[in-house]
Amino acid sequence: MRRDQVLAAVAALVGLVLIVVGVIYLAFDEHSIPSFFPGHSSHPSSHHHAKHGIAAILLGLACLAFAWFRTGPRQRATTSA
Repeated sequence: MRRDQVLAAVAALVGLVLIVVGVIYLAFDEHSIPSFFPGHSSHPSSHHHAKHGIAAILLGLACLAFAWFRTGPRQRATTSA
C-alpha cells in the first residue's frame, strides 16, 4: 500500500469519527455525553454543545474531502503533437 493510500484511509477514518462525535454533541446534553468529551458536566443540565458539534462535523467533512482528493487521479498523460 502506498503512502498516499494510507494517508487517505487514516483521514477518512478520522473524518468519520469526528462526524460521529459531532452528532453526539448535538444529540445529547452535557450530562449525557461521555465523561472524556470536553464539556461534560456531572450535574444534570439540558445544555447542548452546539458549537462543539458543528466544529467536529465541519472538521470531519474537511478530513473526508482531503481523503477524497488524495485518492484522485495523479496526472494526465501528455501527448506531444
